Amino acid sequence: MHAVLLIIGIGWLAFWVYWLVAAFTAKASRGRWSQFAGARVILIVLVAYFIRQNWIGGGKSGVIHNPALEGVGLALWVAGLGLAVWARLYIGRNWGMPMTQKENPDLVTTGPYHAIRHPIYTGIILGLLGTALATSLYLLIAAAILAGYFVYSAVSEERYMTERFPDAYPEYKAHSKMLIPFVF
Repeated sequence: MHAVLLIIGIGWLAFWVYWLVAAFTAKASRGRWSQFAGARVILIVLVAYFIRQNWIGGGKSGVIHNPALEGVGLALWVAGLGLAVWARLYIGRNWGMPMTQKENPDLVTTGPYHAIRHPIYTGIILGLLGTALATSLYLLIAAAILAGYFVYSAVSEERYMTERFPDAYPEYKAHSKMLIPFVF
C-alpha cells in the first residue's frame, strides 16, 4: 500500500507541475476563471487532506488493503493521467482552464478529441477514480464532485464552441461523446 501511495502521490505532483508549466504556453483567455475558484480550492484541499490522512495519518481513513483493487486503481490512474497529458499535448496552445474562452481558438477534432470532446476532463476524473480505488474510497466523494463540475464546465464550453463554430461543432458533436467514449 505504501508503495502505491508513494507512486500515486509523486505522480500527481509531477502531473500538476507539468500542467502549471504547460499553462504558460496557452493562448490568451477571455473567460472568468475565478467564477468557481472557491470550488476548485475546496476540491484541492479535500484531495490533499485525504492523501495526507493516508500517507501521514497511518492510513486509517477508508484505506484499501486489497492488492487487486490497488492494482486496478493504479492502472486506472495511469490510464487517466496518460489520457489527460496526451490530450493536453494534442490541444496545444488552445488549452485553457475550465470555462475560459480563448482568443482565436481552433477546433481540435483529432487524436484523443476524435472520440471524446473533453478528454482532459475524462483523464483527470479517471485518474482520481483510480487514486480512490488504490488508496482511499473516501476520495470517491471528491471524484464525484469533480465529475459534476467537469460536466457543468463541458456543457458551458460546448455552448461557446457551438456559437464560435456554428457549422463544424454540431457535426463534431454528432460523432463524438462528451466524456465517455461510446456512452456519454
